[in-house]
Amino acid sequence: MDMQLANKRAFISGSTQGIGYSIARALLAEGVAVVINGRDDSRVQQAVKNLESEVPGGSVAGIAADFADAAQVQRLLASLGGVDILVNNVGLFELKPFTEIPDEDWSRYFDVNVMSGVRLSRELLPGMIDAGWGRIIFLGSESGVNIPADMTHYGVTKAGMLALSNGLAKLTRGTGVTVNTILGGPTYSDGVASTVRNIAEAQRLSTEDLKAMIIGENQTSLLERFIEPDEIANLAVYLSSPLSSATNGAAMRADGGVLTTML
Repeated sequence: MDMQLANKRAFISGSTQGIGYSIARALLAEGVAVVINGRDDSRVQQAVKNLESEVPGGSVAGIAADFADAAQVQRLLASLGGVDILVNNVGLFELKPFTEIPDEDWSRYFDVNVMSGVRLSRELLPGMIDAGWGRIIFLGSESGVNIPADMTHYGVTKAGMLALSNGLAKLTRGTGVTVNTILGGPTYSDGVASTVRNIAEAQRLSTEDLKAMIIGENQTSLLERFIEPDEIANLAVYLSSPLSSATNGAAMRADGGVLTTML
């Protein structure tokens, strides 16, 4: 299927690995010029080289910036220029008991998981509206709907992201711009894979056994396995495309059936 994305330009935050990287690769394959991002310049440049190898002929560049630092975000925006597609993917997560999460962690999570989308959208949305076309996608989580007890700070910020996306969509009334959120489920991204490996080593289990145990504990998963980053990317490509023009202000699920409510 032609996704009608040739000659579009996209920026994807937090995209040197995991879901962001998969989205960058999928958009490149559709003819989109992609700008990726990470905190470390050497990792950004390596990811650019990897994408150039995986998608020969694709147009890809990278800008390093830490989204916990507002000044670095402003420098990124000053060099980025306008884009047709903004994917707000960058985010922090960790397992931590609620009583052990200090104020500074709450502030850092809010700054990266929510304010990254605020700062990028505030700068880039007006240009999309002026151009009469654009796409903003937030990479949310089912944890923003069903807040996990062992990742309260993560879940609360993902709920905030969902609210932000919904509010921004209302600013696009009557334009060719859309703002949507993808509600991902348990995805075997690089960050999750690293966490699983560390826990497996500590518990003297194989990685595969621990993965099965984690999914087995989630009684509502209909997929009964971890989601692959490319499966999230497939939905992101659709929401980026002109084919999704009637989808705006939506929270689209790619959660493997983890959420049990109908809406």
